[in-house]
Amino acid sequence: MTRKPKVRKAALAYSGGLDTSIIIPWLKETHGCEVVAVAVDVGQKEETSGLADKAKKTGASEFFLIDAREEFAKDYLFPVLKAGAVYEHEYLLGTATARPLIARKQVEVALATGCDALSHGATGKGNDQVRFEVTYAAFAPHMTVIAPWREWTIRSREDAIDYAAARGIPVPATKKDPYSRDRNLWHLSHEGGRSRSPASSRSRPCSS
Repeated sequence: MTRKPKVRKAALAYSGGLDTSIIIPWLKETHGCEVVAVAVDVGQKEETSGLADKAKKTGASEFFLIDAREEFAKDYLFPVLKAGAVYEHEYLLGTATARPLIARKQVEVALATGCDALSHGATGKGNDQVRFEVTYAAFAPHMTVIAPWREWTIRSREDAIDYAAARGIPVPATKKDPYSRDRNLWHLSHEGGRSRSPASSRSRPCSS
């Protein structure tokens, strides 16, 4: 069995949603490391209010909010628009387009603050883990990557909600409304709940 490297300080791609809200205490409890929370504004400005206070109350030693809206529009969305990149003529690929930029900004903060690990809240079954980790490998290949959804015993959003409740962590999701919503300049995607059911006509994220 390969021993995991000891982590001293991890930079977490932080949104304040269900997953990243519980990852801060989980990293501290499981890896015994400091956590630097990194939020990147790619068009969800109204959702960033209070994030610094929340991150620090749940255990982050530092918090950074980076305004990347102009760079996202100019260097990422305009090329997507010119290419007419719309998945199945319907899905606007906003999340897929934003993730590499978010990951790169996270790496920049990690390097500037002396972190030795990078962490994200992407599940182990989706493409988001690839988008984050390919970017990490390109800009900080020496850093340890911690993907909690591949490590922890939490197996569902309901489990995650229970974990948050046990630690008094406020989260936007509930068991009646378990959806994860990802907003940026390009679209708003919804994932979780019925969208994960093969029987549902929305078995993949949808945009609006």
